[in-house]
Amino acid sequence: MGHLRATVWGPAEFVGLPPWWLVGEGVFVAVLAVVSIVGTSALGAWTGCSGVADGTVGLVCALALAVHLIVVRAGRALVGVVAVLAVCLAAQAPQAAAGVVLAEQGRVQSVVVTSVRDAGAVRGGRGRYLCSVADERGVPLAVRVWRGCGQATHPGDALAVVYDPRGRVPPRGVGAGVGGAGALLGLAGWAAALVSATVVAVVRSYRLTVPSAGRRHCAGFC
Repeated sequence: MGHLRATVWGPAEFVGLPPWWLVGEGVFVAVLAVVSIVGTSALGAWTGCSGVADGTVGLVCALALAVHLIVVRAGRALVGVVAVLAVCLAAQAPQAAAGVVLAEQGRVQSVVVTSVRDAGAVRGGRGRYLCSVADERGVPLAVRVWRGCGQATHPGDALAVVYDPRGRVPPRGVGAGVGGAGALLGLAGWAAALVSATVVAVVRSYRLTVPSAGRRHCAGFC
């Protein structure tokens, strides 16, 4: 049972509080992972590099974090929790990064609604409404807008959208209280959860005992 518990949750072979350097190592690994996942998406959105902005590199960083925890022999359950949180953060980061770009350098223009769809009705319920829109020249935009689109919206109505003049990120509807800080605030919960889980996983991976292979190697000298 002790071996099973150590495999699932980590051995945590220390008495009392964990060593300060071990906690520092966990914080360093966690912060490095969060900065890598969020930073790559932000850099990709700001530079217009679609291969980075879409979160692919962030997913690679999330995988690298999980592999690192496996290498240090962290508890398998904690590795799974960290991996899920890291993937969720990597999935949310591109939208937040695009929101920062639009908040800082976006411009607002008026568009015309061409069709309205209840996205919830497709799944058998009620939820977010999606509006297909076209610009002042009648050219349809490639994305559907949900901010400002509701049950009372009809084809022919005007909506305000914010777009990037350089075309680095897709346009989106103008929403109240949406800014650069607000876009990143949605990531705070995921980032905090990932940091906490990573620190716990690193701390609980600490071992005092020598691995069995090492014991066999030094059996004649001990």
